[in-house]
Amino acid sequence: MDPLEELAEALRLRLIERARDGGPPDEAPLDAEVRELVDREAAALPEDERAALAVRVIRLATGLGPLEPLLGDSSVDEVMVNGPGEVWVERRGELEATGVSFGSESELRHAIERILAPLGRRVDEASPLCDARLPDGSRVNVVIPPLALSGPCVTIRKFRTHGFSLDDLVAGGTLPQGLADFLAGCVAGRAAILVSGGTGSGKTTTLGALSGAIPDGERIVTIEDAAELRLRQRHVVRLESRPANVEGRGEVTIRQLVRNALRMRPDRIVVGEVRGPEALDMLMALNTGHEGSLSTVHANSPEDALRRIETLALMAGIGLPHAAVREQVASALDLVVHQSRGADGSRRVEAVAEVVRAPGGAGIRELYRVRAGRPFWRPPSGGGLARRPPHVSGAAARSRAA
Repeated sequence: MDPLEELAEALRLRLIERARDGGPPDEAPLDAEVRELVDREAAALPEDERAALAVRVIRLATGLGPLEPLLGDSSVDEVMVNGPGEVWVERRGELEATGVSFGSESELRHAIERILAPLGRRVDEASPLCDARLPDGSRVNVVIPPLALSGPCVTIRKFRTHGFSLDDLVAGGTLPQGLADFLAGCVAGRAAILVSGGTGSGKTTTLGALSGAIPDGERIVTIEDAAELRLRQRHVVRLESRPANVEGRGEVTIRQLVRNALRMRPDRIVVGEVRGPEALDMLMALNTGHEGSLSTVHANSPEDALRRIETLALMAGIGLPHAAVREQVASALDLVVHQSRGADGSRRVEAVAEVVRAPGGAGIRELYRVRAGRPFWRPPSGGGLARRPPHVSGAAARSRAA
């Protein structure tokens, strides 16, 4: 470790001691103390370098170190730390190496501690995996050795204070105007919609945009692992699951929240992502008077999305036969909106399929598909959508939800 890193480490330890003795220090005395120590220990450096060093030391001691400028950059959507010497970011859907690095593995671990400690979470050899959330809502995933062979890995998906609307998605090329109007009408008409796609394809963004078409007078309950959705309606109740604490207690699962939401008089239930046995509770809710609910699921196609929902529902472990679960899927869901991510980082709605009854359970009928860069349309069959037809035009629905 070079002398500057040793100085930064000494300052960090001093700040910890001060916090233990009398709580968090005031910012002005901290700045003065750091600058005094830098001037004393690095007197040979030019004035501008000493000032920059003091800023770096304060940042390392109180924030997330070299990640702070990246988190403050509005063009960065995700920050990926692959060990202390390698940091990547995602901008406009494309990965970029930053040239940013931590001075040592211990410095990176200190940054991880500063993320997790205020949340009452920690990582160690016994529990080397952790999900957390920064104060601004950004999602954080941490993996440390021995699972991460190249050193601690941190992935931060930045939080957007304002979600995208359907108009924003149209302007960005995610979907055409006509499809946006159709989907807005389906949402206003209380169709149950499942948004599918791969990791990073923009499912949650599209889910939030579709939620904007829900009429403003309805009571909406959102359920998420990490609260990302920002709905514009006035009557929104936001629920977030909770992992177990360091003692293995206090866990609250998505499934528990879905069950509890049914007792909260919801007009709509919006589940950020279905990834476990809560799929069965969601299907049963849709079949018992809670039409118009929205959710996302990881899948490669609309067909795979239905099969995955069936598989997740079977994980509930209550002994339902597969045929009964398929019937639940066929009765509960109306539309599957499938989203993909291109090689250039662009996201777009690739297909929209109507859920229809088929021999043995649920099937799909494509209403919209992008082939060779061109959209192809097919009118609804009157199957799944016939149960809850759009009762207003897309433009009217969006103006009502604005």
